[in-house]
Amino acid sequence: MNIQERINLLADIGHYISTENALLNEAKEQAYLRNNWFTPEFVDLALKNIAASFLQKDKLEKWAAHYHLDDNITPKKVGIVMAGNLPLVGFHDFLCCFIAGHKSLIKLSSKDEVLLKHLIEKMQSLNNDTSSVVAFAEQLKNCDAYIATGSDNSARYFEYYFGKYPGIIRKNRTSVAVLDGNETTADLLNLADDIHQYFGLGCRSVTKIYVPQGYDFVPLLEALKKYHHFFEHHKYRNNYDYQLAIYIMNNLYYMTNDSIVLVENKNLFSPIGTLYYEFYSDIESVKISLTENQQVQAIVGKNFISFGRSQQPSLMDYADGADTMQFLLGL
Repeated sequence: MNIQERINLLADIGHYISTENALLNEAKEQAYLRNNWFTPEFVDLALKNIAASFLQKDKLEKWAAHYHLDDNITPKKVGIVMAGNLPLVGFHDFLCCFIAGHKSLIKLSSKDEVLLKHLIEKMQSLNNDTSSVVAFAEQLKNCDAYIATGSDNSARYFEYYFGKYPGIIRKNRTSVAVLDGNETTADLLNLADDIHQYFGLGCRSVTKIYVPQGYDFVPLLEALKKYHHFFEHHKYRNNYDYQLAIYIMNNLYYMTNDSIVLVENKNLFSPIGTLYYEFYSDIESVKISLTENQQVQAIVGKNFISFGRSQQPSLMDYADGADTMQFLLGL
């Protein structure tokens, strides 16, 4: 396939995702049965965002033009280790490899084995040449380069096995929000999406907020009730109950709206069912420190990512700030 054929095929997949069909619905159902964190609500959200932000023909052509992609690249075999915390969380890595003209050998997480395989099968049915450039494997051997996403612990494993090859190895990251106290009700409702979408399991999920001294938490707690239906999800409810019990037993100060617990804590990574907060006296110093923090994936707030948009990355939003396309083109 030449570059235009690859773009056209991806655009066709975007249309397929956006169209009601029985086979895709069956794949979505299977994804949820294998991993109960992949609720229909969030599988649909992931697919919708991929179709709208990644798989539009005009956006793909603009993206390809930015990197001056052509058909003269020497294809390399790129091993991709995908995480499984969100539905199709590794799709962008596959997309970069495919659009660049390389071959992908993909190791899927056991938590997210269904959806990408289904989309690749659909691509193969539309253009059989896909079979020669995308494959799945349990072990990634004899690759020219590697892209691996995981935790800080798994990153050490990746560095041990893949360190002698060109690669991108990603570690734990999370996202935060900076509030000034003048947010509207709409802002706070959108912030609820940044916090709660995908149950807060993604690196673009807001797990901590920074608020001014004397901040009134009542409007925020009201806005966060937007996701009160999470209490019908047993895994989330178990996490919430466990965290709440810890705070009560240790006589720690907390706030809750009966669907999420807010706790003052200097750490960035909060447990499921919990949102950390920290007070500041100088908002500019907070912004500078967060911008320089390597554990922060995205910052939500005024002059940063708009409220409600943290979970909607564009084609040019690369995880950990490492330009995946530039890396692939440099192989």
